[in-house]
Amino acid sequence: MSSIDTSLPDEIASVADSDEEQRLSKDVIFELLKNRRRREVLAYLLEADDTVTLGELAEQIAAWENDTDVSALSSDQRKRVYVALYQTHLPKMDDAGIVEYDQDRGLISLADNADLLMMYLDTDSEQQDRWDRWYAAVSVVGAALVAGAFLGVPLLSAAPLGLAGLVVGAFFVLSIAHFVTNRQREQNVDGKLSRIE
Repeated sequence: MSSIDTSLPDEIASVADSDEEQRLSKDVIFELLKNRRRREVLAYLLEADDTVTLGELAEQIAAWENDTDVSALSSDQRKRVYVALYQTHLPKMDDAGIVEYDQDRGLISLADNADLLMMYLDTDSEQQDRWDRWYAAVSVVGAALVAGAFLGVPLLSAAPLGLAGLVVGAFFVLSIAHFVTNRQREQNVDGKLSRIE
C-alpha cells in the first residue's frame, strides 16, 4: 500500500471547481510552495520554457535531490520521485492551474496561474535589476568628460558648462527610465496580486 497522501486541500479542490477568473488564495499558494519538489517542478519548467515529459522531469528532480547527474541515478531514485510527482504533486498543481498536466500522455507545462507562484521564488533565470551599473557608468563617463574639460583637453575644454549640463541630462534621462521601468514592474506585480485572494 502507498502512504502518499493524494487528497487535495479544500482550497485547491475549490479552485478546480470554480469557473470564475483564475484566482488563488495565499493559503493555496503557500500550500503549493511549501513542498520542495513542487518548487523544483516550477524551477525546471521555467528553465525548460516548453512542455516536458514526466520522465525527464522526474529524472532531473531526482538528480537534484541526490546531488548527482541524471546518468548516475539508480532506478529506485528515479521511481521514488516519478511516483510522487505522478500521484501527488502534479495533480495538485494541475488542479490549482499552476501546470497543465496530461496524466495519460505524461506531459507537463506551465499554466496561467504559474506566474502567481513564480514571484515568490528566487530564481536565477529572473532578470536582475542592475540599475546601479548604469548609474556607475554615467558617473564614470561624466566625471572623465568634466575632468578633461577642466584639464584643457581639446574639444572638451571648449564648453565645460555644456558638458556638465550633458552629464546632468544623462542622469535625468536615466532616472526617468528607471522610474518608468519600476512603475511597469509595480503594475505587473499589482496585477498578479489582484488575482490572489
